[in-house]
Amino acid sequence: MLLKSTTRHIHIFTAEVSDNQLVPSENVLTLDVDPDNELEWNEDALQRVYQKFDELVEASGGEDLTDYNLRRIGSDLEHFVRSLLQKGAIGYNLNSRVNNYSMGLPQVVQK
Repeated sequence: MLLKSTTRHIHIFTAEVSDNQLVPSENVLTLDVDPDNELEWNEDALQRVYQKFDELVEASGGEDLTDYNLRRIGSDLEHFVRSLLQKGAIGYNLNSRVNNYSMGLPQVVQK
């Protein structure tokens, strides 16, 4: 059975990707970060999200994989993304198809 957790910028599925399709799996979690490209990412920030994801999954090791546990991991990751935005490690993609400042208004540097 496919379980999923979707927040604005984090999608987690109990599935693996095969031929661009999600195939349900009881042993694999797939993470999709910022699927709508609302944020501008650099490799370091993206790796930090993956590392945090691994930490959260490991911390919940031994627990049954339930909808609730998956949503908790997704929510914690969404908060982590917000912290990266507030620290300036990532920024809003002002050229995205939708400008939704769900994590606060963009910071503008005054000259």
